Amino acid sequence: MQLATFSYLGLEQVGLVTQGYTRIVPLSQLLGVDAPATMIELIEQWRELGPGLQAVTILPGTGLPVTDVGLVAPIPHPRRNIICLGKNYRDHVEEAAVLGGLTSGIPTAPVYFSKMIDRVRGSTESVPIHTGVTSMLDYEAELAVIIGRAGHDIDHGSVPEHIFGYSILNDISERDLQKSHDQWFKGKSLDFACAMGPVIVTADEIAYPPALDIRCSVNGELRQKAVTSDLIFDITEIVSDFSRGLTLMPGDIISTGTPAGVGMGFRPFRWLKAGDVVECRIEGIGALRNTIE
Repeated sequence: MQLATFSYLGLEQVGLVTQGYTRIVPLSQLLGVDAPATMIELIEQWRELGPGLQAVTILPGTGLPVTDVGLVAPIPHPRRNIICLGKNYRDHVEEAAVLGGLTSGIPTAPVYFSKMIDRVRGSTESVPIHTGVTSMLDYEAELAVIIGRAGHDIDHGSVPEHIFGYSILNDISERDLQKSHDQWFKGKSLDFACAMGPVIVTADEIAYPPALDIRCSVNGELRQKAVTSDLIFDITEIVSDFSRGLTLMPGDIISTGTPAGVGMGFRPFRWLKAGDVVECRIEGIGALRNTIE
């Protein structure tokens, strides 16, 4: 299933995307007044509601045209910081080493950091350039894993049971801040410095482990291209390792890392500027498109 959060007549709600991404059916239309109001609520109630939603027959013309609604991030307000992986594609490790102050070499353990994002931008929403705060705004197309079931000390074989679905995430980064602070927290956490969408595709729709084409273009120029199976630490290892000694919760977002081709990998550097249109695309999920303003 393709699930989205959308805005219509001033109200944000969750819906089922159907008919080739052309229509969206509000959950309230399918489940009545007791329908979950947010994506996190839906994820928490998925064991109860999921089978019924997956069995429902959607007739042609049901719901709203996607073009008539505003797609916001599937989880616009994460319940906790977004969990991110750094240096998780080999070719990106090499290009990252050129920006002084960042550790070099293939990591021997997953490199975790987090993004403290209050409001994630959705598909077609703009991302601020933060003039005066950063002059090195960069893009990173990533596969996002959405946790569906709480768990800690999750063994490798049980990882798929804890995954609700997948989405696309653009880990907007401020490279000058990332370098100057000797850690990545602020350089990853400016307001609205994250985009996600256009939908969450439930895990049953994508073979595990995902081996999906991932790419990113800026103003129509292809910059990043890889396959998600090229991860240094795969999803099984990430979820199992991160859950050791702590609990992952329904709705937690894990962004699995970006391949080579980001702005800092070019000579000269190719930082984002006002008016640029960044499109992150992952096979089977769709395209996340944002304008830099």
